Amino acid sequence: MPTVNVTSTYAGEFDAEKYISASLLSAPTLRKGLVTIKPNVKYRTTVKNYTSSGLLQDSTCDFNDQGTISLTERVLEPKNLQVNKILCKDDFREDWDAISMGYSAYDNIPPSFQAFMLEHLVNQVAAENEVAVWRGSTSTGGSFDGFVTQIATDADLPAAQEIAGATITPSNVIAELQKIHQAIPNTLFGKEDLYIYVSQNIYRAYVQELGNLGYIDKFNNQSFGEVVIDGFKVVMVNGLADNTAVAARKSNLWFGTGIYNDTNVVKLIDTSDTLGDENVRVVMRMTAGTQYGHISEIVTYGITNSAN
Repeated sequence: MPTVNVTSTYAGEFDAEKYISASLLSAPTLRKGLVTIKPNVKYRTTVKNYTSSGLLQDSTCDFNDQGTISLTERVLEPKNLQVNKILCKDDFREDWDAISMGYSAYDNIPPSFQAFMLEHLVNQVAAENEVAVWRGSTSTGGSFDGFVTQIATDADLPAAQEIAGATITPSNVIAELQKIHQAIPNTLFGKEDLYIYVSQNIYRAYVQELGNLGYIDKFNNQSFGEVVIDGFKVVMVNGLADNTAVAARKSNLWFGTGIYNDTNVVKLIDTSDTLGDENVRVVMRMTAGTQYGHISEIVTYGITNSAN
């Protein structure tokens, strides 16, 4: 078996951007475009919320300033994150050799040994980022405050939009989803980007019940397509804990990152020449964070708000 040396550094270059993007944006919530992605936040960004009322008035010959416009701000400040990992080349060499010779079911075969190693890490980082997006906590190393974490401490969440949860089964899932439906503010009805984001177990129970009722052919492996309840789109997000859900507009939920930031770094440092081992040290640096706009346009299910 020939020696495989890895000497790659992607610091602020295209390849760094490529691997950082894959690590963060491959999280299912982000890959499917279920929230708004703000991709070039170098340090922080301030997003202004705009509300207005009473603007229309009877016409006159004079200019008459009338109505109310309110501006509020929400700050999105991505957290600095890193990956430091030692990988043994022997753990990857056999699989990579097999794949590079064509013995693979993968559609896209990484052309280099180092790309193959990075792909394994990218998939793991993406899975961890999916959880962080929804229920991460900045007090936890390697994470940041997710949507649920922030919503659960916001005293301005209307009590009528905080729905007590239950253990979801196929027999009660429709009734529980309809509770979310009933709590959605009238101002959100008909909005194209309105979703009911549900945990995996809620989604599975709902699809099973649709099959039980004959709305989905569960015996012919038929694609589910778009799943709705009473006209509202229901989407599964793996980052939500079991028996929890959030209803909100995509435009009201933001994920911020500095993936085009020149401080992003991806390094593979082969220590075989310096330490005489068969290890590669992996270094990745990136930023990520979440924020939402109007708490009055969010409904929660099974999420206890400690501020209310």
